[in-house]
Amino acid sequence: MADEDWTIELGELDEKMGVRILEQSAQRVVATMPVEGNRQSFGLLHGGASVAFAEALGSWAAVIHAGPGRSAVGLDINATHHRSARSGLVTGVATAIRLGRTVTSHEVVVSDEDGNRLCTARITNLIVDAPERG
Repeated sequence: MADEDWTIELGELDEKMGVRILEQSAQRVVATMPVEGNRQSFGLLHGGASVAFAEALGSWAAVIHAGPGRSAVGLDINATHHRSARSGLVTGVATAIRLGRTVTSHEVVVSDEDGNRLCTARITNLIVDAPERG
């Protein structure tokens, strides 16, 4: 399956967070997410929203790499929060670190509209047979 043959389908959480896909391949997934609707009680972008956003991007890239009849499940994610945002749109860029036969790793950088790095995450996924849909 070529990367352009598969289109990322947003899940319920992705929809609620306002995620929009800009680019997709196993090597690189780019998406945006609004800060509004994803803030914690102090008015800052919620760190959990940044991590959920990063996990989605890295997982989508792993599924694209997995190919037909295969899928990906998360093994590990870690994140460092460098700063936060109060408004605007953030952009996440998942870049492949390693695309193996059974394991993938991606670095995901979440930045604000001025290009400031807000969060750096690394996600590792295991490639598995796709579950049958019923």
